[in-house]
Amino acid sequence: MSMPMTVRALIDARAEQYPDKPFLLNCTDDGDRREASGAAVTFAVLRERCRALESEFHLAGLRPGDVVSVFMPNGIQTAALLLGAMYSGLVVHPLNLLCQPSQLRYIVEHSDTRMIFDCDETKDALAAACAESRRRVAIVHTAPDALELPALPACAVHEGGDDGLADVSGPRCGPSDIALLMYTSGTTGAPKGVLLSHGNLIANARNISAEHRLGTEDRVLASLPLYHINGLVVTLLAPLFHAGSVVMTPRFSARTFWRDVARHGCTWINVVPTIVAYLLGGDEPSGLDLSALKFCRSASAALPSDHHRAFESRFGIGIIETMGMTETAAPVFSNPYEPARRRIGSIGLPSGGEAKVIDRDGRECAANEPGEIVLRGEQVMRGYYKRPDETAKAFTKDGWLRTGDLGYRDEDGYFYINGRSKELIIKGGENIAPREIDEALLRHPGVLDAAAVGVPDSAYGQEIVAFVVRRAANGTGAPGTEELLAHCLRELGRYKTPKEIRFVSELPRGPSGKVQRLKLVEPAPD
Repeated sequence: MSMPMTVRALIDARAEQYPDKPFLLNCTDDGDRREASGAAVTFAVLRERCRALESEFHLAGLRPGDVVSVFMPNGIQTAALLLGAMYSGLVVHPLNLLCQPSQLRYIVEHSDTRMIFDCDETKDALAAACAESRRRVAIVHTAPDALELPALPACAVHEGGDDGLADVSGPRCGPSDIALLMYTSGTTGAPKGVLLSHGNLIANARNISAEHRLGTEDRVLASLPLYHINGLVVTLLAPLFHAGSVVMTPRFSARTFWRDVARHGCTWINVVPTIVAYLLGGDEPSGLDLSALKFCRSASAALPSDHHRAFESRFGIGIIETMGMTETAAPVFSNPYEPARRRIGSIGLPSGGEAKVIDRDGRECAANEPGEIVLRGEQVMRGYYKRPDETAKAFTKDGWLRTGDLGYRDEDGYFYINGRSKELIIKGGENIAPREIDEALLRHPGVLDAAAVGVPDSAYGQEIVAFVVRRAANGTGAPGTEELLAHCLRELGRYKTPKEIRFVSELPRGPSGKVQRLKLVEPAPD
């Protein structure tokens, strides 16, 4: 049998090969205990649900290439909707649950979504965003763990014009057709919509399965959110590719993590460095049978070497460190499966593609010579949605994707990252645009200027520090730290609120007037 080249073909193939084999298992939170609930979704049942959704999407007026959004935490229903939309030739768009209101409004508008699935947890935020939207969007209310498909309302008739995705005359879905639209924060503040094709997703599902030697008997705990490229591709699409199985948990919980892994016989786990930090600070998994567990996979941010060694020593589970981007459909580097070949501190070897380090003139750097890491391969995105200029800037003239990461490769071909040319803050695997924090601070009447930066943090990889220039004291006095932190909490939410506010007389700026953020965190001269 030839390798399926689309998500649709992959689901059909697995339903034919393993009709009765469980694929999705639910793990729900019930007070102090977690227990499996509902029947597992087999590969045959998955195909039935995808076909039923396809019919409902058609009756609702959706056509191939239309965007359908999912705004829900992890669960069997969430996974089925994501896969069902791709199966139907639609472009699925997972909405980040950490979106703030202004960001959510922007993404709903910019994505041209025609239907959004929400749940009790997200309905109020979505209603507020859509109330101010100029687009007519059909909203479908369901639950992440629901086992029945909701009835779909009719969508508004297409208003004409080319939205850049829909193609009525094209095939239902082919390898080059867009399957996924996923927004990622950029240094400009406005999120960019990454366009990934069926071919991109299948390529990396294949790469992950091969790199980690995964097969039909393997099972993973999906504790990372499916609205992240890591959670979606690594813990959902890769098991679909190698016909493994996925235990759906609503969100990560350090209290129940090892219990869930043991009870469901998971053979591998997929985490980010923040989860490693939480597990190191948690209880021992005493009395639990973790004998099925073969390895732990870490991605999304650099894993501190001390945490890497401590985790392996304490739990006796080897970590495979990897690196990827939304623009590469998750991993593009991976340390080898064999423990003896892994290198702590390295992002590993190129996985299913090519990588090199270039200098400012585009010349390839020699071993151990620092420069920017660039990539090429089947998993590299098609571009940014409705942003041709940004797409052009993302690639070199000869077609290599610019990562914005500064690093080097050693004599054996292992790659290392030692800095970022971009100013993106990565906190616990979440991409946070500094400008979003700047602008929130500048909305306070007592703030004259502001710049947020990421600083190293043992738990989150990076934490947020904001440098603030206050306005001259007026009748009410200049704002203090507590007042500004409370302001940020209202404007940004807890996750994006700076850990620390530092007051300065002015911000360092270059000749063009742009704030030089890196100078804010440079060590003081001796």
